[in-house]
Amino acid sequence: MISNPLPFALTMGGITFLLTVIWGGPFVEILRRLRIGQRLRVDGPAWHGVKEGTPTMGGILILVPVVLVTLLINLVNLIRPREQGSGISILLPLLMLVGFGTLGGVDDLLKLRTNGEGLSARTKFILQFLMAGAAAVVMSFVNGGFQFANEMYIPVMGLTIPLPAILFVVIAAVLIVGMSNAVNLTDGLDGLAGTVTASAFAGYGLIALVQGQIFLMQFCFVMVGACFAFLWYNAVPAQLFMGDTGALALGASLGTVAIMSGQWTLLPIIALAPIVEMFSVIAQVLYARWSGGQRLFLRSPLHYHFQLKGWSESQVVQRFWMISILSAMVGVALALIR
Repeated sequence: MISNPLPFALTMGGITFLLTVIWGGPFVEILRRLRIGQRLRVDGPAWHGVKEGTPTMGGILILVPVVLVTLLINLVNLIRPREQGSGISILLPLLMLVGFGTLGGVDDLLKLRTNGEGLSARTKFILQFLMAGAAAVVMSFVNGGFQFANEMYIPVMGLTIPLPAILFVVIAAVLIVGMSNAVNLTDGLDGLAGTVTASAFAGYGLIALVQGQIFLMQFCFVMVGACFAFLWYNAVPAQLFMGDTGALALGASLGTVAIMSGQWTLLPIIALAPIVEMFSVIAQVLYARWSGGQRLFLRSPLHYHFQLKGWSESQVVQRFWMISILSAMVGVALALIR
């Protein structure tokens, strides 16, 4: 075992960034030639009309290098783990990344054939809960690499509360599905989803380092490198959108990482922006029903509200990212308090 694994993890994150940026250019050109362009919903914001036709399914740009790099750096441990479950456990967030990415890819392809409509919400939720539930069962009942399963940690107080396995499975499944959809709702502006999720993965990477979960830490920083490379092509004005292929996958793997770290109670802080975006939509719907159609926000998710208040797209993204970095710092600090 490397005495100080952080430099290696950071280096792999940098290598992932370079590899992704290098193949990103040809990938964008392939999507353009195949005419895999964004189809905007008829009820979408009018000011997004200029983005019609921008290549989508850019989540593939993230998924491919993350899968390859993660498998490569863990190859020996996957074949012959030095500790029980030490290498095998990293397959779980990787499988969530691929599984939810595949679901999002199918949804994106269907949207290309229609007027921005893909899979029904019911179908997506059922498939998401099936995958998340399977992952939660593995974490709860499989003894190998999931040292914080069936527990709830109370930050600052330093209390660990044991949970019944069934309750843990339900909580874990809801967290994974909720985080997946939270990131998907956040993916509405150029550069927004990529920046806030990269900050959250960096935060959980530091937590995993302190815990000695080296493989989990490596995965987190590989994800950071891939997200930054995607932002190379997604910065305003975007040449590429991640689509559900990327947004659902990023959120699901982030939720899985949070649960594996045992610090899932800090997810609303470390991933503050996506959580707030999701609850802004829920609050908008509930308030409209309660008030007979009135709006709590000018538009939801929340980033659209600030655009209608006069913020430019770049201002919204930069300010959300600043908040995300600070909230991740606070979350890491709370995780270290004993």
